[in-house]
Amino acid sequence: MAQGFTPIVEFYGANAALLNQRLMHWSHTDAAGIESDRLELTINIEGLEGLPSLSGKIGLRVGYKESGLVEKGEFVITQRTPVLFPMRLMIVATAAPFSAGDASGYRQRRSASYGPITLGTLFRQLVSRHGYSPRVAPALEGIAIAHIDQSNESDMAFITRLAKRYGAVTKPINELYVLAEAGQLMSLSGQQLPDVKLSVTQDNRPGNQAFITAKLDETSRSKYQGSRVTWWDAAACRQRVVQVGIAPFKTLRQRCQNEAEARAVAEGELRRVGREDLKLLIDCPGNPLLSAEGLLLLDDTWPSYMQGRWSITKVTHVGDPVTGYRSSVTAGGLSA
Repeated sequence: MAQGFTPIVEFYGANAALLNQRLMHWSHTDAAGIESDRLELTINIEGLEGLPSLSGKIGLRVGYKESGLVEKGEFVITQRTPVLFPMRLMIVATAAPFSAGDASGYRQRRSASYGPITLGTLFRQLVSRHGYSPRVAPALEGIAIAHIDQSNESDMAFITRLAKRYGAVTKPINELYVLAEAGQLMSLSGQQLPDVKLSVTQDNRPGNQAFITAKLDETSRSKYQGSRVTWWDAAACRQRVVQVGIAPFKTLRQRCQNEAEARAVAEGELRRVGREDLKLLIDCPGNPLLSAEGLLLLDDTWPSYMQGRWSITKVTHVGDPVTGYRSSVTAGGLSA
């Protein structure tokens, strides 16, 4: 879908007027998991007396005059770098839960034990104490956890480990904190977005506004087609094994409390290694609908080996007067 021809970037919140009037270059990195969403700005401070106060949250909207703006979230400034000749100010801001203050203790190490409990209940318990409204995918909600320890690790690290264990993804999105299956995070957040479709024009060459370049990395093709997890059968006083998929199997070192938990972990790991088979890198015209954990659809204008649906792991949107508005996408193949 063509977005338009006149890109627009708009800031709201702290010092919005200053940013909107003096912006020279911007870059927004939207990443999966615990990697911090990052906003980098360069503004012209020629003629200003002293450095502007840039406390508070910066909100970002990006899009085109012809199709409207898309909300990209709120950020807290973590770094300011003034430069002399030319007079510029470089600003780095990160999504709120990754800011330096960490008022709720999100990155503070702690130890605790949980269980028996469901994955959904545990996730809600962890994120609610940091002021977020949790959202959990129905398929993940009722997964039973007999026992799990949080051992001298932050809630941020523990939440990420939980998600990885069950083949899920997790991400804070403004006031929401979402636990989802890969590729479904945006819809859970309440922003109903379809697959983002990309097409290659017949005259695809550098210099054209619609120019797209892509690279497919197959060197990391997974050597596993199945996963194996052990669990302790207390009644029989013996260790048992759950296998999903086909050989060769990846054997996980962790031991589960029962067969249901072991099967959930094994299935989650199989989904994860399935997505590791392929890595796709795309540079394309700026598209504000491209978001980490969203889905990308490459139509029949692409080579056959690239066509289909991909799960986006990282997007960097960049805008300046020289290059215009471009998006760089990293995506992985979806598991069946």
